[in-house]
Amino acid sequence: MNLTPNVSIAVIGCGSWATAQVKILSENHNTVNWYVHDEKIRVHLLKHRSNPEFITQVHFSSKKLNIYDDICKAVADSDIVLLATPSPYIKSVMAPLEHNCFDGKIVLSAIKGITPDDYLTIAEYINRTYNLPFDQIGIVSGPCHAEEVALERLSYLTIVFKDEELAAQVGKLYHNSYINIVTSRDIYGVEYGAVLKNIYAIAIGVCHSMGYGDNFIAVLISNATREMDNFMNATYTAPRNVQDSVYLGDLLVTCYSQFSRNRTFGLMIGKGYSVRAAQMEMNMVAEGYYATACIQKVKERCDISIEMPIADAMYAILYLNKDARTEIKRILRKLR
Repeated sequence: MNLTPNVSIAVIGCGSWATAQVKILSENHNTVNWYVHDEKIRVHLLKHRSNPEFITQVHFSSKKLNIYDDICKAVADSDIVLLATPSPYIKSVMAPLEHNCFDGKIVLSAIKGITPDDYLTIAEYINRTYNLPFDQIGIVSGPCHAEEVALERLSYLTIVFKDEELAAQVGKLYHNSYINIVTSRDIYGVEYGAVLKNIYAIAIGVCHSMGYGDNFIAVLISNATREMDNFMNATYTAPRNVQDSVYLGDLLVTCYSQFSRNRTFGLMIGKGYSVRAAQMEMNMVAEGYYATACIQKVKERCDISIEMPIADAMYAILYLNKDARTEIKRILRKLR
């Protein structure tokens, strides 16, 4: 599949990561058809060309940026559909779309999460729900926070398709002075790596708030890397290097960054907040909370018996109401 020179891109979502995606794509002179379901944000964007809720310092001046209130029209008017909605809401946001709406189009997911209830990756969900071949489904991922994109700090994104030539073509839509592009064919591993790293970032936040220092945090992250690698290999073996930026880099930035919502969520849990209280106080979705249950379900569905003590501890804390200090102490002897 070859992209035309004047490709148009629908962006679905209006949170921080969607806003960052629009900034990159529109400033690179692509036609961007931005579907904004939130009326307050949409009205403000039309009037002031900025998002009043997320990375508010970004102002959109491109004449090729169009704001939509109808997801069906935004998709119909576009060659590529970029999904950038938090995973818990993806089904409801896409509900108005017909099953053949993506025929002849490319769907690119920037979502680092799993669909609720059926616990599918976004690529799997698009394939099953809209009968779109995996050849037309891609992923954009990597260690890249929206806030640093807004500041135009150098970042690396990985574009993933089964066909690396197509990945390279899509990568050209993103590449600029502060975005470098890497390509990959590992759709499955990249999606699950992005899911797992959010769980481990919550664990880092929990431990940091309890007073564990950098020495222990380093051990926890190295063990998390091993868990991630073991899970991906047990569920879908493919040529991959867990040390690549899309895996290890994304894990590190999510565990350490001040912008990490999952780390922040973990900090609150470690301080004694209930899950509900922490969710209410945060203005953004912590994908790792939902990912924690998802990974348990996937392990059951695939009959995976590998040990994942860190992920299991987070599940016990977040879903079984176990004491956080007790669960962290329980895994200490399993770390190496």
